[in-house]
Amino acid sequence: MKIKTASRFILAATASVIATTAVAEGELNLYSSRHYDTDERLYSDFTDLTGIIINRIEGKADELIARMEAEGANSPADVLLTVDTSRLERAKDAGVLQSIDSDVLEARIPESLQDADNQWFGFSQRARIIFYDKNDVTNPPMDYVSLADPAYEGQVCHRSSTNVYSQTLLSAVIENHGAEAAKGWAEGVVNNFARDPQGGDTDQLRGLVSGECDIAISNTYYFARALRKDVDGLSADALANIGWVFPAQNAEGAHMNLSGGGVAANAPNRDNAIAFMEYLASDQAQQYFSAGNDEYPAVPGVGLSESVAALGLFRPDAVDLSQVAKNVPEAQTIFNEVGWE
Repeated sequence: MKIKTASRFILAATASVIATTAVAEGELNLYSSRHYDTDERLYSDFTDLTGIIINRIEGKADELIARMEAEGANSPADVLLTVDTSRLERAKDAGVLQSIDSDVLEARIPESLQDADNQWFGFSQRARIIFYDKNDVTNPPMDYVSLADPAYEGQVCHRSSTNVYSQTLLSAVIENHGAEAAKGWAEGVVNNFARDPQGGDTDQLRGLVSGECDIAISNTYYFARALRKDVDGLSADALANIGWVFPAQNAEGAHMNLSGGGVAANAPNRDNAIAFMEYLASDQAQQYFSAGNDEYPAVPGVGLSESVAALGLFRPDAVDLSQVAKNVPEAQTIFNEVGWE
């Protein structure tokens, strides 16, 4: 068990300032599967603060991990950033990350959002919650388990089984309720599908607007983004007809997806890599994750943007996400067995 005391937090926060301001030159090679234009502000602010130039290579998570494996000891990668705990665990299992010692990260990132071996740390979160058409659904499901209730037959839209959000949600159901119950749940959800699984999270919300489905699952930041700015197919009038439920508030709590990163195993600029990781845990960066991309900060106590705060308070699932990630292979087996395409 990792111990975090108040005095250690103060010392670590001070160390963060020293770490990010003491380095005044150099570069950082960032491999990132985060595809958000708003992250540009994170990178430019870090460079302004430290003088460290960020060289960025972007791609899909699995492609970047495979690339780092192929590059081996000659890899120029210093930091890998990606979305979802399963991918962070995949990178760890592939041997492309290294353990680091950072009092700053230990103090600021909750234990449940970091790897036990300090190979990866979470920096932002999204709650995966239930959305519904308020015109057609008077008694929405209040937890994930209820999505399998026959009362919702023909009403549910969801993403495909190959999507990491789907895999991680089922993995969390396995962790919280056991494999047998998880299989029964997945089978019940399939029976309740309004259409074959398709599209991204925004498409699930559009399905509510078009009337294809009455209930959908999506990460919060897709909806919060539509509250903040124009999103095709999600007008203000359409959003007014969509309600939402933070599931399982009397049980395990709302499932959380994690975005995070780790220092590459063969990082040529290791000190700069650690400085960047510590910067991502700073109040400045944490606030921007919420303001720029409608996410929940990983660091407790950091304020939320207006669009995120509009969704309301909730209790998140505190399950260890690294344990959830280990259930992904079993989750995929269950998806295959129940015919979740």
